[in-house]
Amino acid sequence: MQAATIKLFLPTGEAAGIRTAEIMNWTGKAIAGPRSEIDTLLQRDELDRPGVYILLGSDDSGDPLIYIGEAECVQGRLKQHKNKEFWVQVIAFTSKDENLTKGHIKYLEGELITKAIAVGKATLDNNQGGKAVLPESDVADMEVFLSKLYQLLPVLGTDVFTSATEKKPKAAHLLTCKKGKNIVATGQRSSNGFVVFKGSFSAETETRAVPEVVTKNRAKLIAKQILVLADGVYEFTKDYEFSSPSLAAAVVRGSSANGLIEWKNKDGQTLKSIEV
Repeated sequence: MQAATIKLFLPTGEAAGIRTAEIMNWTGKAIAGPRSEIDTLLQRDELDRPGVYILLGSDDSGDPLIYIGEAECVQGRLKQHKNKEFWVQVIAFTSKDENLTKGHIKYLEGELITKAIAVGKATLDNNQGGKAVLPESDVADMEVFLSKLYQLLPVLGTDVFTSATEKKPKAAHLLTCKKGKNIVATGQRSSNGFVVFKGSFSAETETRAVPEVVTKNRAKLIAKQILVLADGVYEFTKDYEFSSPSLAAAVVRGSSANGLIEWKNKDGQTLKSIEV
């Protein structure tokens, strides 16, 4: 990611209301807003043109659920999505110079879907889009468009396209949590909590006094096959971000845990002492 100057505008003055976002020297423009303001949002000129959009909400278990789409008139397509109950926010991307073609937006949709599946933070209400074959020069242009789009998405309120481990830690920054000889997990602090890395291990059984939130998190990870049982231990099949070091340590150990003490660096220093 390159450094960027981002211009945010709040048409209604409400931070949680309709927002537009632009990046200096970029032809794209983003517009976002809550479903509660959809009628006002649909009146925006930015949406009366080709673009891609993301509907954001949650499934019955409270996990992120998204829909990624494209349309030659985003405004018209969003009207059709009023019958989708799950979504509560929408973020759309169009072009200020109106040079996005049908091929461009289908390419962007396909890349967004691929990225969302790879990151794995959200379930997709639709999991495939129409891949577009573009000239080499157009592909290069769309890759630049995507890089700016990914830069704006967290600013507009979602990190479901951002991998918690896109920046791998240096060996000196790795932290380890252990329980006995066989349960060893590695991880690091992240912007949203704590990431446990793929290949880490978690206890097969839980203690009697394990908090309910830990049991629920472990059950969810097992159901999604992020934790897979093998040879008497669970193994993380992918990097996974927890909301806190303590929840991460508790899931690893199958018990209540103070993550500030359980996570240690290669010199045996606890996370608590490192961050003092």
